[in-house]
Amino acid sequence: MRNSGRYVDHLKKEFPTIIGLDFILLIQQMRENLCGERQIITLERNIYGGNDMIGKLEGEILEAVLETIPFEFSVLDENDKVIAWNKHETRIFKRPTGVIGKDVRNCHPKKSLDKVEQILSEMKSGSRDEAVFWIDLPIGEKKEMHKIYIRYFALRNRDGKYLGCIEVTQDITNIKKIEGEKRLLD
Repeated sequence: MRNSGRYVDHLKKEFPTIIGLDFILLIQQMRENLCGERQIITLERNIYGGNDMIGKLEGEILEAVLETIPFEFSVLDENDKVIAWNKHETRIFKRPTGVIGKDVRNCHPKKSLDKVEQILSEMKSGSRDEAVFWIDLPIGEKKEMHKIYIRYFALRNRDGKYLGCIEVTQDITNIKKIEGEKRLLD
């Protein structure tokens, strides 16, 4: 994978305590599981060092992990088709279930399609592994402005072949307000 060291360093920084890089590896392997086959998802390598088996997730545990992580995600396959997403009922960017199997371009406003196209094209070519941006979006009945942090990550196999893309979206409005420290159970 081009720039894989820099990409790994970035992912270590982005996901240090929630689930870590193992989550990215899990997403790379979950397509079959979310498309109807019930199987055990095995995390076969630990990117922090070695090729040791580090665990297994299946069924309800896998579903609970994907619904509990503090952000929403959408997964695209290598042909830009939407294959899965989490947090269906509470998503910032809601989608009808009929979007599964459809081209991702049908999920974005026309004014951003050229940017989506550029990101996907660069990920497929290997010249880009991530795209990060943020927007202000009115949310809720009062339409209060929230800061929405959006990241796209290329999904690749061990040989660097492009498998698809994951879009990770998080409302960081309250995170931006954090000051000082809060210890566990304070």
